[in-house]
Amino acid sequence: MSDLVNQSRPLIPSPSIVTYRTLVKSLRELHLDAGKPVIVHSSLSSLGMVQGGPKVVIGALLEVFESVMAPTFTYKTLVVPETGPPNNAVQYGNHTDRNKMAEFFYPDMPADKLMGIISETLRRHPDAFRSGHPVLSFAGVNVRKYLEKQLLNEPFAPLAAMVDDGGWILMMGVNQTSNTSIHLGERLAGRKTYTRWALMSDMVVSCANFPFCSDGFNAIQPLMDPFAKKVQIGDALVQAIPMMELVETTRQLIQADPMALLCNRTDCQSCNTIRSDIFNARHRT
Repeated sequence: MSDLVNQSRPLIPSPSIVTYRTLVKSLRELHLDAGKPVIVHSSLSSLGMVQGGPKVVIGALLEVFESVMAPTFTYKTLVVPETGPPNNAVQYGNHTDRNKMAEFFYPDMPADKLMGIISETLRRHPDAFRSGHPVLSFAGVNVRKYLEKQLLNEPFAPLAAMVDDGGWILMMGVNQTSNTSIHLGERLAGRKTYTRWALMSDMVVSCANFPFCSDGFNAIQPLMDPFAKKVQIGDALVQAIPMMELVETTRQLIQADPMALLCNRTDCQSCNTIRSDIFNARHRT
């Protein structure tokens, strides 16, 4: 009887074994210019069983590419005031408990877990430099010239500088909802941004041009397929996308359709605010 029960259970495939050599070989198969900067969005678990863990992934990336960057955002610094600007996709005055749990930003603050362990491992690399934005920081090796361009009111200036230098987006086992560069395209298209507040150096600072929802970003994937270079590493699809094409496609898409790439969640304040603004603008004309 036990044999019959065992035979009826679906077989769960074992995760692939990924080594340093596998990573280096596969990343080189993308045939990118090693001198061009790369921003990495990643999921370690999606790759399979990586021998040596995230440090091996970082080692492979730095073996193949000269300049590697990743987002190291820190949402735990965010606070919400009692009052603020209208039409800002936030409810004021009812975040007392959350505000009490907020933390002051400091340069060695760990990246939010949503960024993934590979991003946090890159941040902790002995040669890494991190930008100083209290919420939307980036970190990397040999990318200081990009990171120093970041301002409180222009959080994605490092990405714009990477675009100018022919940078690439490397997506390791994640989809377009993790692609921060799409927010730069939104900004260039004139899409509405928001103001948020964060704790920094014993004070509350205002962070302008803050983006939000990325849940609708997968709609851009078919438009990126002609430009993407793809390789399978372990259990994950890894794709490299030229930043210039991604940002420009995003800009053109939103300018042609202001509601492009918005999510369909009824509870999304950010996307619903944008839709409301578009609706009101159309009915005023």
